[in-house]
Amino acid sequence: MASSSSPDAPCSCDCFVSVPPASAIPAVIFAKNSDRPRDEVQEVVFIPAGNHTPGSRLQCTYIEVEQVLKTHAVILSRPSWLWGAEMGANEHGVCIGNEAVWTKEPVGEGEALLGMDLLRLALERSSTAQEAVHVIAGLLDRYGQGGSCREDPVPFCYHNTFLLADRTEAWVLETAGRLWAAQRIQGGAWNISNQLSIGTAISAEHPELRSHAKAQGWWTGQGTFDFAEVFSLTQQPVRMEAAKARFRAGRELLQQRQGTITAEVMMDILRNKESGICMDSGGFRTTASMVSVLPRDPTKPCVHFLTATPDPSRSVFKPFIFEAGVAQAPQVLSPTFGAQDPARILPRFQTQVDRRHSLYRRHQAALGLMEEGQDQGKRLRQKQQSLELEGLEALRKLLTGEQTLPPQGLSGLFQAFVEKEHQAYA
Repeated sequence: MASSSSPDAPCSCDCFVSVPPASAIPAVIFAKNSDRPRDEVQEVVFIPAGNHTPGSRLQCTYIEVEQVLKTHAVILSRPSWLWGAEMGANEHGVCIGNEAVWTKEPVGEGEALLGMDLLRLALERSSTAQEAVHVIAGLLDRYGQGGSCREDPVPFCYHNTFLLADRTEAWVLETAGRLWAAQRIQGGAWNISNQLSIGTAISAEHPELRSHAKAQGWWTGQGTFDFAEVFSLTQQPVRMEAAKARFRAGRELLQQRQGTITAEVMMDILRNKESGICMDSGGFRTTASMVSVLPRDPTKPCVHFLTATPDPSRSVFKPFIFEAGVAQAPQVLSPTFGAQDPARILPRFQTQVDRRHSLYRRHQAALGLMEEGQDQGKRLRQKQQSLELEGLEALRKLLTGEQTLPPQGLSGLFQAFVEKEHQAYA
């Protein structure tokens, strides 16, 4: 399926990671803004670990793949019409976010795995960021990537880059069709946007990456091999040129806070509208956001903050912790439509359905009041800020050992914050 989209469509995302010593605390800190079609609903879904029958098959967004025997528990922030996810984490402290990218390698014809499917599959099947890189590479080689990435009769297709993190390090994985290159980040702050960023510092790569580039005439085979230089389009689409400024702004914001990066700092970066990182442009906006704190100390819990609502500058980052007894928060789960879902009926996306979950509906009403700037809107924003500070304080006490919540408190943490926010908008 060929890509079909306005050449200057402001499609984008931004991912960030801080690895000690860039972090203010002994933890890896991951963050992502998911920038998607502005009316798209993103839900937060908890899926428990599972054991599966040998030889069983798994239905992803468009195609089936072979299921593995065991899958890990995951928390996902995903566009509610598809199977995969824009960002998420698993019970082992692995976090992944993806970005759209266009390269010299053409977007494949037909439906295969979406980048968002690859992201979820890697979270379900990996216990480290490095293992997740290998899982995605293997799936690309076997199934490929392709298919429309938006809920619209006009297809919109792209390849993907990924930022993957765990408690000890981060990896950047960038793809061009079935080909890929990966870079290991063992210290410092890093970000990715809608462009190739891996140059000569390649830690792992597809075995045919260089021979393919040479066969295509993109590389002479002599001298150093720069992945971004070799595989980037000579004439960049307007959407990718615009992403360069956002990428540079994100890198600068990280550099300004080297050594002092916290969850709050990452949230501030995700809320930065001047740079375009917090997007509200044309038909696209930041539809959901996530920040994760992954302590080096394995006895301390990883804490994942998710909004489940658009515009992080006027949303609440709510804490989630993997613990026995965790259940789905119903207020952030979208309705389902089974076999009648326009995403499943061929040709796809000929009609539209209302996918808004309960918190999304209430947040949209609150967002309208906040945009008007009236007293009620200001009070709602103050309630949001107070609730978020409560979650950040709970994180601080957990990481410093000042407070140890009982398991039932940890498992119900996200649900409790969702309910508080839901009630604040009532």
